[in-house]
Amino acid sequence: MFGAAVRPDGRPSPTLARRIAFAAAAAARYVDADLFCSGAKGAHGPSEASVMAEMLAETVDRSRIHLDEASVDTLQSVVAATAFARAGDYAQCMICTDGYHQPRIRMLFTMLGMPASAIHVPHGGSRRYQLKMRTREAAAIPYDLVAGIGAIWRRKRG
Repeated sequence: MFGAAVRPDGRPSPTLARRIAFAAAAAARYVDADLFCSGAKGAHGPSEASVMAEMLAETVDRSRIHLDEASVDTLQSVVAATAFARAGDYAQCMICTDGYHQPRIRMLFTMLGMPASAIHVPHGGSRRYQLKMRTREAAAIPYDLVAGIGAIWRRKRG
């Protein structure tokens, strides 16, 4: 599961809360699957990953929840999730994030050679918010494409 902002009081932002709810539903459906929560400490409160884990632990056994509190962006989260999946010998990753975020994440998993499928998380927010987020994602794709190629190159070099 990919992080989003944590509020100053430590509560999840609406975006993060939406992602947590859909991850909890997926965890109930896929009872043998582990959950990988990724997101470092942002401007406020605890890490995004720890906020996700605390809320998920209300309905999911803690032994299934794994935290990545080091990743500060999408590329780092995908690299960490790929490493976790490979270490656990998982065949694929399931992406739990908003629809506007999924194409970039799928691109990065593909670049790293990790099959990934998306869990549908309906869009939240106003049309203005959706436009803002889609514009941000469109701007991030070229950056992540170049940075992802660099990450692959560094990994292959050792």
